[in-house]
Amino acid sequence: MPFPPNGTADENTPLVSHSNDYESRWSSWPKYLATTTWKTLASNYVNVFLVFVPAGIICGALHINPTVVFVLNFIAIIPLAALLSFATEELSAKLGQTLGGLMNATFGNAVELIVSIVALREGEIRIVQSSMLGSILSNILLVLGCCFLAGGLRYRESTFNGTVASTMSSLMAVASASLIIPATLYAALRSSKDETEKNILMLSHGTAIILLILYILYLYFQLFSHADLFDVEAQDGDDAEGHKDGEVLSPIAAAVALVLVTVLVAVCAEYLVDSIDSLVQTAHISKTFIGLVLLPIVGNAAEHVTAVVVAYKGKMDLAINVAIGSSLQIALFVTPFLVVLGWIIGQPMTLHFQGFETVVLFISVLVVNYLIQDGKSNYLEGAMCIGTYTIIALAFYVYPDDANGNLGSNFIAKFFGTK
Repeated sequence: MPFPPNGTADENTPLVSHSNDYESRWSSWPKYLATTTWKTLASNYVNVFLVFVPAGIICGALHINPTVVFVLNFIAIIPLAALLSFATEELSAKLGQTLGGLMNATFGNAVELIVSIVALREGEIRIVQSSMLGSILSNILLVLGCCFLAGGLRYRESTFNGTVASTMSSLMAVASASLIIPATLYAALRSSKDETEKNILMLSHGTAIILLILYILYLYFQLFSHADLFDVEAQDGDDAEGHKDGEVLSPIAAAVALVLVTVLVAVCAEYLVDSIDSLVQTAHISKTFIGLVLLPIVGNAAEHVTAVVVAYKGKMDLAINVAIGSSLQIALFVTPFLVVLGWIIGQPMTLHFQGFETVVLFISVLVVNYLIQDGKSNYLEGAMCIGTYTIIALAFYVYPDDANGNLGSNFIAKFFGTK
């Protein structure tokens, strides 16, 4: 006996219809799973590199050549970062504007955070510091430069919201000051009889807490009190891959994908960090160069491509929000969070970066502030950013790990050619 029309049922309706309904639902699961998986994999071109994920994990587990393990896991994390970003956007689209924006802000740099936590747990403080600085520099110089260049190839001049850009650049100036102050304090205390390292650690802990408070205030500024300034992000209703956020994955599917990808990133990051020491010895590449130039490519490749694509389409406000906004997350959230985490687990993670690095960061922020203050961009400004980043990358390529880059009287004397 079939189901009564119009959805009506009574006590005489047989239960077998409910059974058939459940069976049809279960039978549709494989098709739904296959369709969702395909749409997820097709969301970004870099997902073709997912074949390196099992290869990197297997080689790491079998203790193959460390250089091979590093290269495989290096490539493997690139598509995983894209999937992590995709799952975050899909889930945040279902949470509403406020919660969605908060989630995007929190998980926007999840890959860098995971890799840094793994390195911090193993005591690789130098890798953590250089990767944080490298992420900031790659975003404000390389990515922003590529965005300006891509927009300049299609338009004579691109415009963007100068107020938002100025606010972000001001926060970046504050963040760079938080790194310069510990370096200068260390130089001032070198001749002191006090415990310099202990004082620097205390300063770093206090500064980290202040930066986290500033980040919370920035989120409130962006999502609540001055949300109208950031409404331009709605111009990305259709992203570079041609779909609307929230249409591919259900909330449960997005949450499951988020957990699975996070676990895979953590595993690949574990093997990646473990192979760095051997790579430094065999390939003669400094840890500073690995952390400052190579590792930022891992976490930001997919996001960088998206920023350049939207800039080429004329959506420069969105591109700048991706580039400078990501740098702010690193400077105001990820870096101070790692300092506090190191405080908790007993690792001496500080905001004391070497003097050469802090000078490079200060100059980079200064250059970017000059370029974005007029609210306009062109291809020449993009070329200047890319050129500056290339010079910095070359400088750190020849910069050895054992160099004393701390600022002090001897450093200043040598810099000006005096004794």
